[in-house]
Amino acid sequence: MSWTSRLAELGVELPPVAAPVAAYVPAVRAGNLVYTSGQLPFVSGSLAATGKVGGDVSPEEAQAHARTCALNALAAIHDLVGVDAIVRVVKLTGYVASAEGFTGQPAVVNGASELLGEVFGDAGRHARAAVGVAELPLGAPVEVDLIVEIGE
Repeated sequence: MSWTSRLAELGVELPPVAAPVAAYVPAVRAGNLVYTSGQLPFVSGSLAATGKVGGDVSPEEAQAHARTCALNALAAIHDLVGVDAIVRVVKLTGYVASAEGFTGQPAVVNGASELLGEVFGDAGRHARAAVGVAELPLGAPVEVDLIVEIGE
């Protein structure tokens, strides 16, 4: 089964590629790896939420936004090489704009990790970092970037 078929089976549609908000491209291929730029929770061209997790944004809401970020990263990969070229997800980094004292970053980033597991199965198991930060671009609550291995 192709990854495109798996996404359809799950009822998941890749969004259009989010337009960069500064001087960068959404994804770059280097050999058999594709690196995505950090993806924010854009939905239909607009930021889905702003604020700090553990303050303005609940951890559960942030987890859903992390999933959206992962979908945006997959869309960037799909636009560059096609999602069916993915052999495995290598690394995910999640950044969580955290209110003072919030330490639940791993649970928030699980929103992205669990999506990758649903879509890619064992090939979606990845190395990961979940980092709490003071601020993210445009006031976003979460940002995700991916590194994936692609086939020839």
